[in-house]
Amino acid sequence: MTVKVSSQVLAGATVVSLEGEINSTTSGGLQAQLLPFIGQGSLLLIDLTGISYISSAGLRTLLIVHRHAQQLDAEITLVGLSEEVSFVMSATGFLDFFRVAEDLDAELERAGR
Repeated sequence: MTVKVSSQVLAGATVVSLEGEINSTTSGGLQAQLLPFIGQGSLLLIDLTGISYISSAGLRTLLIVHRHAQQLDAEITLVGLSEEVSFVMSATGFLDFFRVAEDLDAELERAGR
């Protein structure tokens, strides 16, 4: 299984939509696809609406992406977390690392982009 990745630029923010499961098989490839979207001072919205499952390997991938963004003074917002993904991220403390939004359009408006 793979994670389908699609991207678009909306109002100056990069939106990366993911679909599938983030696990030990898919996390390495996903990391390689996400890192190039992070630029100096950029805003990256990662739409997880299509993600049904995330493993510890997937959490590690998001942590690496988060740390890379910190180095570049970039902002990452996770959008559309399912109940299961939100529970896993909350239980492990990962929600403390990211801004989380329920709705992509509202987040774009909030960001003023």
